[in-house]
Amino acid sequence: MDFKIVSVDSFIIYFGDFIDEKIALEIKKAYFCIKNLNLEGIIEIIPSYTSIFITFDIFKYDFETLKTLIKQNINLQIDEKFEEKIVDIDVYYGTEVGFDLEYLSSKTTLSIDEIIKIHSNKLYDVYAIGFLPGFAYLAKVDEKIAFPRLSTPRKIVPKGSVAIADFQTAIYPQQSPGGWNIIGKTAFELFDKKLENLSPLNVGNKVKFNPISKEEFLVQGGVL
Repeated sequence: MDFKIVSVDSFIIYFGDFIDEKIALEIKKAYFCIKNLNLEGIIEIIPSYTSIFITFDIFKYDFETLKTLIKQNINLQIDEKFEEKIVDIDVYYGTEVGFDLEYLSSKTTLSIDEIIKIHSNKLYDVYAIGFLPGFAYLAKVDEKIAFPRLSTPRKIVPKGSVAIADFQTAIYPQQSPGGWNIIGKTAFELFDKKLENLSPLNVGNKVKFNPISKEEFLVQGGVL
């Protein structure tokens, strides 16, 4: 772990510099360990692919004291099994909502059905929440369908769009600009003001995408 000061009331703990399952597990363990310390002086704990960002109350702690506390209470070698909640999300992968399906198919030499099968055939870890409230960064996408962001982002990406960018996949929780490759759409709500974290997805969860028909999508409240 490498501690770096960001500002007078924040710092980052780095665990690596690339997306890796081992690093992700270390971050997950560290995130829950820090959270379970229940230190009143910690304001925010924000994990990402390679680091954890922490803000704290400068009237309760200084950086060195907090750094020592965290180091003394984190054991990344522990065998504790964290309860991993699996969230099932239904997705309609039709081309009228999956704007880039045909393009990806032409560039990967995979059929659309093969892309759908590969994307929906695995569990994705929730690595971080950011960009927009409820926008969960999920990984790791199979290398067969991993594809770079669009060279020119769209001005409007519809709410519920399921997308791929490199080895990541995600759902746009609301209409916004975006440059990810859109492969489907869901009626699943990613943003809920009533929830503590504003989203039903949290770091440490796993996501399973389930293909559904257009009819099922519409019944669930989906919009074409």
